[in-house]
Amino acid sequence: MAKKAAASNNKNDKKAKSKDEDSEEKSSGKGKGGLKAATAVNVRHILCEKHSKATEALTKIQEGIAFNKVAQEYSEDKAKAGGSLGWMVRGSMVGAFQDAAFALTPSTVDKPIVSSLVKTNFGYHIIMVEGRR
Repeated sequence: MAKKAAASNNKNDKKAKSKDEDSEEKSSGKGKGGLKAATAVNVRHILCEKHSKATEALTKIQEGIAFNKVAQEYSEDKAKAGGSLGWMVRGSMVGAFQDAAFALTPSTVDKPIVSSLVKTNFGYHIIMVEGRR
């Protein structure tokens, strides 16, 4: 019995810590607490059917080339004009794409914060977010 009580106390400690951490994140306006509040993201992406082409595009972005320029050259979908998909609400994107998009911090095309390659039934995506609301 003592072991079970100790285990349940540890669980309560973990819950208490996570609540404190959430409070700190919300008060500072950073971290997961701030990101979860968004219901829509202004998203850009680069879609490539082949993994090798998507990897090459990701390398170009990491070398410092602007996201919209890489999108125009590499993306294989209708968002070739800089990769912009506009404002997308939660529930309007496929699962893995949505998860990656809502996890990203907003950035600019000149200094993008991008996802790693995200595989969906459409192909491989490189995602960046310009805004959240």
